[in-house]
Amino acid sequence: MRLAALLLALSAACSAQAQTPLPPEALRTADTLRAQALTDDTGYRIIEALTTEIGPRLPGSEADARAVAWAQARFESLGFDRVWTEPVTFPKWERRSEHASVLGTHAQPLVVTALGGSPGGTVEAEIVRFADFASLDAASPDEVAGKIVFLDFRMERTRDGSGYGAAGPVRSRGPSVAAAKGAVGFLMRSIGTSPNRVANTGMTRFEDGVTPIPAAATSLPDADQLVRLLERGPVQVRLALDCGFNGEYTSQNVIAELTGREAPDEIVVIASHLDSWDLGTGAVDDASGVGITMAAGHLIGRLPERPRRTLRVIAFANEEQGLIGARQYAERHADTLTTTHIVGAESDFGAGRIYAFNTSAKDASHPLTRQIADALAPLEIAFAPDDGSPGPDILPLAQRGMSWAWLGQDGTHYFDLHHNADDTLDKVDPDAVKQNVAAYSVFAYLVAESSERFPPSTTDGD
Repeated sequence: MRLAALLLALSAACSAQAQTPLPPEALRTADTLRAQALTDDTGYRIIEALTTEIGPRLPGSEADARAVAWAQARFESLGFDRVWTEPVTFPKWERRSEHASVLGTHAQPLVVTALGGSPGGTVEAEIVRFADFASLDAASPDEVAGKIVFLDFRMERTRDGSGYGAAGPVRSRGPSVAAAKGAVGFLMRSIGTSPNRVANTGMTRFEDGVTPIPAAATSLPDADQLVRLLERGPVQVRLALDCGFNGEYTSQNVIAELTGREAPDEIVVIASHLDSWDLGTGAVDDASGVGITMAAGHLIGRLPERPRRTLRVIAFANEEQGLIGARQYAERHADTLTTTHIVGAESDFGAGRIYAFNTSAKDASHPLTRQIADALAPLEIAFAPDDGSPGPDILPLAQRGMSWAWLGQDGTHYFDLHHNADDTLDKVDPDAVKQNVAAYSVFAYLVAESSERFPPSTTDGD
C-alpha cells in the first residue's frame, strides 16, 4: 500500500509539473531577480539622467535628436547584445509662445497652454461655456459662431486612469467641433487633476474640411475663475498663440535586445516612449517608463545565462502626438506580430506602484498567466483576470493580433502631473521605481524563459 501511494503521489506531482509551463528553476531565478531589483537603483538613475541631461523632449525638436543618441548610448552601456534605431517620420509641431487674458471691467491674465496641433493666431471674442463635449456637440451653430468656446469638463480622479478616458473627446475632438460650428477659438479646462495653476497640453486634431482655430487649455483654478466671472455677466477673452506645424521630421524608435539562447527569433517586448511634452521635463511621462524597462532588461542581462527567448526593449518615438512610433513599428513588423512577437507590455503611466496584473488571455485559469501572477504576488501585485488593456504604444501591435500584458500602476496622482509643467523628477518615488523594475524583470524573464505563449490578442482598441 505504501509503494502504491508513493507511486500515485509521484504520478500526480509529475502530472502537475507537466501542466505548468515554468519549471521550478525558472521560478527560483525570478525570485532572485525580484530581490535584486528591490535593492538596485538603476531605474531611478536612468530617469534622473534623461530628465537632467536632455530635459523636455518635444517630438521634432533638437532635444528629440539628443534623446535618441542618449538612449542608444545608455542601452549600450547597460550591456544589451544589440542596439539599433528605426526611422519614424511625422509632421513637426512647434510651440513658440502663448498668452490669454480676460478683457474689460475684470481684466486679468489667464494661465494657458496651446494644444498640440493648434494653429497660431490671435482672437478676441466673448466666451460661451459648455459643461461637456456632448453639450457642445449638440449645440446649434448660432450658439457658437463668432465666439470662443469654453469647454468646462471636470475630469474625475481615478486609480486606473478611467477618468482620463472619459475626458478624451474634450481635447481630441472639441476644437474641431467648435470650429465646424463657427467658433473663432477654443479654450478648455485642462484634462487633469492638479490643484495648482498649471495648464495641461496634449494633442488635438481637426477634421478634413474644417478650418483650424487657435485651441488652448487653461489651469483648473483659471477655469474656476472663468466660471465665477460668467456668473457676473458676459466675458471677453483674448487668446494669442504662436505655434503650428512646420514641415516634416524624422526621429527614431530606439531598440535594444538580449538574444535568446534557444529561440532567438521569438521576441518578448517591454516598452516605453522616449518623447515628452515640453512644459515639464517628462519625468513621469515617460522617462519613468524608459528607466523601468531599460533597468529590467539590464538586470535580466546580468543573469548567468540569457533566457530562452529574445527580450526586446523599445523606446518608441512620438507617442504624444498619436502613437506614431508604435504605429510605424507595427506596420514595419506586421508579418511577425502574431508569429515571432510573443507578447508586449508597456510602462507609460508614471512611476506609481504596480498593483494589478493581467494578460490578453483574460482567463483566470491560463497556466502561464497564473504562474507569473503568483511570482508577482510578493510585490503586492494582485491577479486581475477581468481587468487591464494594452498600453498606448502596445495598442497598435495588439490590434494586429500580438498578445499583451498589463502591469497596472497606481495612477491616483498621475494626472496632477500629466502634460503639465509639474512633471519633474522630484515627483518620482525611487522605491516605487524599484518595485516597478522588479515587476517588469520578473514578468519579462518568465515569459522569455517559458516554452508556452499567450493566445493572440483580439482587442479592438477599447
